Amino acid sequence: MPGKVRTDRTACAAYASDASIYRRVPLAIVEPEDAADVALVVRAAADAGVAVTARGGGTSVAGNAIGSGVVLDFSRRMDRILDIDPQARTARVQPGVVLDDLRAAAAVHGLTFAPDPSTHSRCTIGGMIGNNACGAHSVVWGTTADNVVELRMIRADGSPLTATATGGDDPELDARLRELVGENLALLRTELGRFSRQVSGYGLQHLLPERGFDLAKALVGSESTCGIVTEATVRLVPTPTARALAVIGFPDVYLAAEVAPELAAAGAMTVEGMGADLLAALRSRPGRDSAGQALPEGHAWLYCEAGADTPDEAERRAGELARLATSRIAGARAVVVTDPVRSRELWRIRESGAGIVTRLSDGGEAWPGWEDSAVPPENLAAYLRDLYALLDSHGLRGVPFGHFGEGCLHLRVDFQLGTEDGLAAYRSFITEAARLVASHGGSVSGEHGDGRARSELLRHMYSRRARECFAEFKRIFDPLGVLNPEVLVDPAPIDAGVRPGPGHRALEVTPVHAFSRDRGSFAAAVDRCVGVGACRNLDTGSMCPSFKVTRDEVHSTRGRARVLAEMLRGESVEGGWRSAEALEALDLCLSCKACASDCPVNVDMATYKAEFLHHHYRGRLRPRAHYSMGWLPVWTRLMSAVPGAATAVNRVLAVRPVSQLVARLGGIERRREMIRFAPRSLARRLRRREPRGGETVVLWPDTFTNHLSPEVGEAAVEVLEALGYRVVLPEGFVCCGLTWHSTGQLGTARKVLARSLKVLAPHLAAGRAVIGLEPSCTVMLRDEATELLPDDPRATRLAAQTRTFGEFVAAHDGPLPFGRLDVEAIAQVHCHQEAKGSWEPDRALLERLGVEPDVISAGCCGLAGNFGFEPGHWEVSRACAERELYPKVREAGADALVLADGFSCRTQIAQGTSRRATHLAEVLRTALRSG
Repeated sequence: MPGKVRTDRTACAAYASDASIYRRVPLAIVEPEDAADVALVVRAAADAGVAVTARGGGTSVAGNAIGSGVVLDFSRRMDRILDIDPQARTARVQPGVVLDDLRAAAAVHGLTFAPDPSTHSRCTIGGMIGNNACGAHSVVWGTTADNVVELRMIRADGSPLTATATGGDDPELDARLRELVGENLALLRTELGRFSRQVSGYGLQHLLPERGFDLAKALVGSESTCGIVTEATVRLVPTPTARALAVIGFPDVYLAAEVAPELAAAGAMTVEGMGADLLAALRSRPGRDSAGQALPEGHAWLYCEAGADTPDEAERRAGELARLATSRIAGARAVVVTDPVRSRELWRIRESGAGIVTRLSDGGEAWPGWEDSAVPPENLAAYLRDLYALLDSHGLRGVPFGHFGEGCLHLRVDFQLGTEDGLAAYRSFITEAARLVASHGGSVSGEHGDGRARSELLRHMYSRRARECFAEFKRIFDPLGVLNPEVLVDPAPIDAGVRPGPGHRALEVTPVHAFSRDRGSFAAAVDRCVGVGACRNLDTGSMCPSFKVTRDEVHSTRGRARVLAEMLRGESVEGGWRSAEALEALDLCLSCKACASDCPVNVDMATYKAEFLHHHYRGRLRPRAHYSMGWLPVWTRLMSAVPGAATAVNRVLAVRPVSQLVARLGGIERRREMIRFAPRSLARRLRRREPRGGETVVLWPDTFTNHLSPEVGEAAVEVLEALGYRVVLPEGFVCCGLTWHSTGQLGTARKVLARSLKVLAPHLAAGRAVIGLEPSCTVMLRDEATELLPDDPRATRLAAQTRTFGEFVAAHDGPLPFGRLDVEAIAQVHCHQEAKGSWEPDRALLERLGVEPDVISAGCCGLAGNFGFEPGHWEVSRACAERELYPKVREAGADALVLADGFSCRTQIAQGTSRRATHLAEVLRTALRSG
């Protein structure tokens, strides 16, 4: 069959859920190449009585994009922008086109596709059409339905259909639809289309005579239950030349909701609201405790954007919006922002909401289910008050945010879904909430679609006859119920197939890591992934390097989390810790830790991988690479103990046949060049050097610096001594345990760390700073040590006293004796350093030296410690570097510096280009000598 068909259990497990609480393990996943592939799949599925579900970015919060039959994933192959017509202001696209890609292509012509949900960096146009997505700017530009011109689809029998603004290209189908509409004119005019965010059900109001029988718009929001979109023509709108943002703080969220419709009516392009709880949840995340400092005083905020032809006019309009709110509401405060960078920082708080609020500020879990209700905007304040009263009556908590200007509210709630009683309580609350929103004239869905989360609730919102119209509409297109069954018509119960529901943790063990943020539970850590799909961003953020190369859902952080969740459940993925499927999913994880910071809920797949590998290989023979590279600190130490051994080994390994044999025996990728060992370690080089200076600091002699690149350590000592410090090394063998940790040898990693703590104890007791040169080792000391040895107070002290070299030098209290270098530079920030946000001091130091770093934005270099040396990883490792690192290094001028603090990064650069990368310590030593 054309396209790619997958039936393996690893892939099926990765597609078992989307961003919802629901789970359906598919029989197969198909990545179609074109409409002919789609037709072939649909016909074959119909003949076999198997359901078909369409999927884009998999960011559906309502369970719209999962199914137990065949899942058609359009995001990998049918992702082309076919045409942009600037004169007609239209674009013709395939369903797998990512929204941001379309917006970028349209921006060349001063245009954009108006709907802009917060998942814009990874959601697809097909998915947006499926659930009638909206976003922040729908106040002025409408929903997806308002911006669709024409749809080309494959019907349930495999035949093509073109739907336009005046009907379809099938006269018989049009006649049946006109008959349905003609028999129900009054009902369609009174129950449907009452306000802009009434997304629930089918959009049959678009078929009314006065609306021109617009079949294309009527099919938007049908969630692939009536046909599979293979091509869409969408409307583009001109973008304002200039924008300004008014952020208004209110004493409470009800006052913000009360004034929101007035701001929308006054011409605001966005009226986005959030409560103080969202900010508190964000500040509870690692490294985000200062988030939101630019917000005005308040306990709730509205983001009101104004657009105009000039910056001054945009600022004036934003100022008018701010004055309207502050004059209307006592105690309201406002700031107007014109700087795009500051605006982006403020917007990032609001856009992260869907992921942030899956964890409350106290660490408690919060789930979707009632995250997408909407009411006429003038009813929002009253609805909010009643909704909070309902939450209180059920003893529940949630964090509100949403599109207040259109009455649409997102709210995740701390449901206890893991027990039968908790699931019953979930049903009780959701049912009462549906009745409540209907009493306010609202809709159970405002933009996410009904899916499995709300289709059953349509009976509380629509009359029986209206629901019968929906059923007849579905039958006209799909008489056998092949397309996305259990959604909208004949719905599944809202509490059926809940992923975190009862019985989802068949495998429970005591993990080696403390998992202190997840109550000591590996399963709870895996449950952090709620599926918002930020790991699928191709052009922004650093996660997930392997997904950015392969674009395979299995290789996304979300895909891996889903496979681990299925492993814990023990149904579709069997074998527990011995699972071959989980091992396969984790194999291309580079352990870069980008997800630990980029993911809105801080999924830490590197730690999960280490924990899994520990249990998977426990009591069994491991891959040879785990012994050769996992035990690298021991081999380098033994080599250093024998005079001349390193030189001899380097000579032997320089002989190609010998290095190939050693690589094969050591389980190392044979296309890799062997690393070279330093003839004398850093410790030996400094042995006869008498420490000098004042305050004593400890330089951490990591394996890479000590035995492979001691020149970096010597440079660091020279710089630190020039600053007046007395530099010492620990008196004995120390190691952070990194190589054992990354290969899942956690028992050994703990022993090595414990021994190192014993050696380091006098320095820790004296309060001395421990300075790390290798970023990955520094992160081990600051983060992993306390997770591996949670009951050892010395680990806590070590974490608190460890500094990166850049942090320590930048914080030096005194003049810095460096001369200016005034050179350009390419900077490959180590992924662990980027993940933990500790590179900014390095940037500040470089700027003081006149070094302008062009920072590689693609994330991990691709070598990632042992990863790039292991067989089967060569192609992905090199492809990661080819995304940006290699091209920029190759194009850099001869005088430009190439900066990389990580030994792996420097090795990857050396093995793929003709350049040698330098460590910050070496750069500062050069500046010291020039000064």
